[in-house]
Amino acid sequence: MGKIELLGAQREVIYLNFSIRKLAALGIDQRQVLKSLQAQNSVTPAGVMEAGPERIAVRASGQLSNEQDLEAVNLRFGDRFFRLSDLATIERRYADPPSSLFRFNGQPAIGLAVAMKQGGNIQALGTQLQQRIDDLTTELPLGIDVHLVSSQADVVEKAIGGFTHALFEAILIVLVVSFISLGIRAGLVVACSIPLVLALVFVFMEYSGITMQRISLGALIIALGLLVDDAMITVEMMVTRLESGDSLPQAATFAYTSTAFPMLTGTLVTVAGFVPIGLNSSSAGEYVFTMFAVIAVALLLSWLVAVLFAPLIGVHILKASAQHAAPGRWMRGFSRLLVKALEHRGWVIGITLLMFIASLFAGRLLQNQFFPDSDRPEILVDIYMPQNGSIEGTRQTMDRFEAALKGDADVLRWSSYVGKGAVRFYLPLDQQLSNPFYGQLVIVSQGGEARDRLIERLRQRFRDDYVGVGGYVQPL
Repeated sequence: MGKIELLGAQREVIYLNFSIRKLAALGIDQRQVLKSLQAQNSVTPAGVMEAGPERIAVRASGQLSNEQDLEAVNLRFGDRFFRLSDLATIERRYADPPSSLFRFNGQPAIGLAVAMKQGGNIQALGTQLQQRIDDLTTELPLGIDVHLVSSQADVVEKAIGGFTHALFEAILIVLVVSFISLGIRAGLVVACSIPLVLALVFVFMEYSGITMQRISLGALIIALGLLVDDAMITVEMMVTRLESGDSLPQAATFAYTSTAFPMLTGTLVTVAGFVPIGLNSSSAGEYVFTMFAVIAVALLLSWLVAVLFAPLIGVHILKASAQHAAPGRWMRGFSRLLVKALEHRGWVIGITLLMFIASLFAGRLLQNQFFPDSDRPEILVDIYMPQNGSIEGTRQTMDRFEAALKGDADVLRWSSYVGKGAVRFYLPLDQQLSNPFYGQLVIVSQGGEARDRLIERLRQRFRDDYVGVGGYVQPL
C-alpha cells in the first residue's frame, strides 16, 4: 500500500460570532478584537539559552488550538479587560460553505482512495484490502455502510486474464502450425524454442521493471508470430542437410554458419519497423514504449536461441538418417498446382497485382484507430455551472441529476464529486481543478450495451433539461 487520500472529509473550523450591538455598547470595534487575537496567537521565536557547552531552544506556550483556549483569552482595550467569551459566541463546526463534497449513490459519504506503492502487486493489494474491509465492517456503528466504488484489482485481473488467454491461444496456434508444416520432430524443436525465448523475455522484463500489463502482453502476442521464424529456418536447414547425407553435428554447424548472419539482418530490419514507437516522445509514446522494448528484445532473443540453442536441441531430437518420404496425395496435388502456375506465370503475376491493388482500396474501408475503444463499464459525466456559481448551486444541480439515476436498470452504482473531480483511479483520466462551479459523476453501468444506451440517454437529458449547464458525457 502506497498512500491513502480522504475524499469528502469536511474541515472543522472555529467560528466567532460577534454581536454588533454589544460591541457598540462597549465602545469596541470588531477590528480591534481581531487585531488583538492575531497578536495573541502570533508565532515568534522565543530565543535560545546557552548553558555551558549546550544551547537550549525556548518554546513559549499559549498558542490557541481549540475553542477553550479562545474562551479564556483576555483582551485589553485601554484600561479595560474583557474575556473573548464575553464579546463573542465561540463554536466549532464544519466549514460552511464546504470546499468539496463526495457522495455515493446520492448519499453523503467519506471516501478512501488507496494507492499502490511503486512495484507492488495490485491483485495482492486488492485481496488484502477486501479482507481488511470485511474485518472492519463488523466493527462499524449501525447505519454506516461500506461500499466499493472502484477496484482496479478486478479490472486488472479481467484485462490480464483476457490477454493471457489470447497469448496461450497464440502459442497453441503456432505449435500446431509448426507440427503440421515441419513434422513431429522438427516441430518439437520449434516448440522447445518458444518457452525458452519467452522465459528469457520474462527475465528481461523483471530486471528492466516492465510489468505484466496490456501493452507488454500485447507485444508478446505480436512477437510470437515472428520469434518462431528464425527457429523454423534453422530446423529446415538442418533437415535439408540431413537429407543430403550430413551427420547431426555437421547439419547443426552448417545451419549456424549459413543462417546466423542473414537471420540477424532480417531480425534487425523487423525491429527497425517498431523503432518509431520507441522514439515517440509524446504521451502516447510513453504509454506504448514497452511494446517496442518487449518486441525488440523478444526478436533479438529469438535469433540468439535460433542460432545457439535450436541446433543443439535439433541434434538430440532430429533423426540422423533422414530421407525423403514418398509424396502424399496433398503434396502431389500441390506440385501439379505449382507446375501450372509456372506454366502460366503471366496470369499469376497479373492476378497477384490485381489482388494487391484491390487490397490497397479495401484498406480505406478499415477504421483508423491507434488505441481500441475502451470496454470498461464506467461513464464520466462532467457538469459545469456558470463560473460565478456557488458550490451550493452545483450541489442542487447534481442532486437533480442523480435523482434521475435512481431506479435506472442500466446503472449499477455511481459516485459524485462536487467542487472537484474524481481522483485518478485510471491512468488516462484528466485531473480537474477544484472549482465550486464544477461537478463530476463516475457511473458504473451494467455492461457494454447498457453503457452505450445510458450515454445516449444522458446526453439527450442534458440537451432537454439542463439549459445553461455545460454537460459532457463520455465513456471512460
